[in-house]
Amino acid sequence: MSSANDGMNSAIRNRLLAIGEFNVIYVDWSVGAASSNYDEARLQVGPAGYGLGLLIDELIEHTGVNPNTMNIIGFSFGAHVAGNAGKHLKGQLNSIIALDPAGPLFSPGQEDAVSPQDGLYVETIMTNAGQVGIDSPLGQANFYPNGGRTQPGCGPDTGGGCAHGRAPTFFIESIATSIPFRATRCASYDEILEGLCTPSGDDANMGGEPSNQGRDVSGVYYLKTNAESPFAQG
Repeated sequence: MSSANDGMNSAIRNRLLAIGEFNVIYVDWSVGAASSNYDEARLQVGPAGYGLGLLIDELIEHTGVNPNTMNIIGFSFGAHVAGNAGKHLKGQLNSIIALDPAGPLFSPGQEDAVSPQDGLYVETIMTNAGQVGIDSPLGQANFYPNGGRTQPGCGPDTGGGCAHGRAPTFFIESIATSIPFRATRCASYDEILEGLCTPSGDDANMGGEPSNQGRDVSGVYYLKTNAESPFAQG
C-alpha cells in the first residue's frame, strides 16, 4: 500500500551508494498496489512484474547492459512483482531478493508467484510466514529469522505488521554491516515448522551485497536476531 517514495526504497539506495556505484531504480506501481481491496491489488502483481520486465528489455536493448548485473528487490506483493519480472527475463537476472513474499491468495507454483527459476539466484527472507507472508519456501535459498513467523521486539503484533516489516529492515542492515546475518542450513523445512534445525551443509549469510549468487547457497536456513537495531548477531 505504499509507493516509490516509501522509506524502504530510499534506505536501500542509501546503503548501496554508501558502499559502491550502483544504478537504483524505484518501481512505482502504487496505482495497483495501493488499492484498499486486497483481492484487487493482488491481481495487479503479474501485470506490474510484466511492465518491469519490459523496462529491463529496453535497458538491455538501448544500453547493452547485461541482465546478470541486475538485482530486483521486492517486499510483500513486491516480492512477487520481482519474480514476475524475472519470469519475463527467463531467469537471466543475477538475483531476486524476495522480502517476506505476500501469503494470502498466493501458493507455491502459481503462475504469478515468485519461484526458484525466476533468477540465477532467488532468495527469500521470511519474517511473518503463515500470516501476512507466505509460509512455504519459494526461493533457491530461504531464510527464516527467529523461525520466520514472529519476531523479537514486536510484542503481541496481532496483525503481523511489525514482523512482516522486519524483512526489509533486516535486508537494509545486511547491505553494509560488519556483523553478518549468519544462518545455519537446516535439514528440512518441516524442522523449521517445528522450531528445530539440524545443521545440514554450510552456513550462509542472509541478504548482503553482493548476493549469494554463484556461491552454491540453497535450501532452508535458520538464524537468530536481536530484538532491536543492530539486529545481526553474526
